[in-house]
Amino acid sequence: MSLDIEQIALHQLNKRDEQTLDVVLRDTLLTPNAAVDEMMAELHRVYSVKSKAYGLFNEDSELSAALRSCRKGDDDFLSFSRAATGRLRDELAKYPFAEGGVVLFCHYRFLAVEYLLVAVLNSRSSMRVNEQLDVSSIHYLDINHADIVARIDLTEWETNPESSRYLTFLKGRVGRKVSDFFMDFLGASEGLDTKAQNRGLLQAVDDFCTEAQLDKNERQNYRQQVYTYCNEQLQAGEEIALDDLSEELPPWNDKKFKEFTQEQGYQLEETFPADRSTLRQLTKFAGSGGGLSINFDAMLMGERIFWDPATDTLTIKGTPPNLRDQLQRKAGK
Repeated sequence: MSLDIEQIALHQLNKRDEQTLDVVLRDTLLTPNAAVDEMMAELHRVYSVKSKAYGLFNEDSELSAALRSCRKGDDDFLSFSRAATGRLRDELAKYPFAEGGVVLFCHYRFLAVEYLLVAVLNSRSSMRVNEQLDVSSIHYLDINHADIVARIDLTEWETNPESSRYLTFLKGRVGRKVSDFFMDFLGASEGLDTKAQNRGLLQAVDDFCTEAQLDKNERQNYRQQVYTYCNEQLQAGEEIALDDLSEELPPWNDKKFKEFTQEQGYQLEETFPADRSTLRQLTKFAGSGGGLSINFDAMLMGERIFWDPATDTLTIKGTPPNLRDQLQRKAGK
């Protein structure tokens, strides 16, 4: 599956002091070659597997207006990217954590879909040994840890402007601060709530099992079937499709799972992205806090693990061997 670069531009934001970010703009587009193709293929791959938030342009979005003008041919891609980098600098300068970096704009095609990817990439230092066995330092783009990235599905945006999911972005490791300035730069707001869709699916599964009066093993098998399908979609980079999922699951009283979700008003989309952390709850119980981390298979509840809600106490029968060994050694001291 090839990724075809249509146009790509690079610019630079350099932090001069706490209040100033300098802009270095290229005068020409980057010429695609083997190295550029490899860089974009890696950035596309890394971005595709990360959890993303979904959004849509606001009516007063400057970036949206500029992009539309560029798509109509009223402006060229290089000019669009140069002006957008200036706006990005203005937004970033409002935040003390701003560090700058390489600003990338890439218009590319993948599987017959057109995208515009915008990213701020940081550089990292490392060491290399050359053919003469001399050691020197090098700088490289840290694509694997990129967290200031957004991608616009141009095909979806132009063919279905009412969509709430043509724009995706990473929320970043430092929380809302990163996504706030990037959303301001994009002139966008959050759209489809992926986590809410996945939580709604889990609730629908539990309610369906309850209404069908499934016993513990049947309930767990049903949840496992849902997880298997969703996880396969996640691994393949595909979305959860209610029709397909419903066909995978056994009906109850001739009522398919999708019919149940529609009758009960769960407001699930026909298709929506899988959220890894939410889906784990189908087969796992997990939590941490106060120095305690607990993770166990859902099937163990009521067999080896018991919870008393009155006292908020978990009772575990049979500890893992490596944990038991540590406890025995500690008790022997």
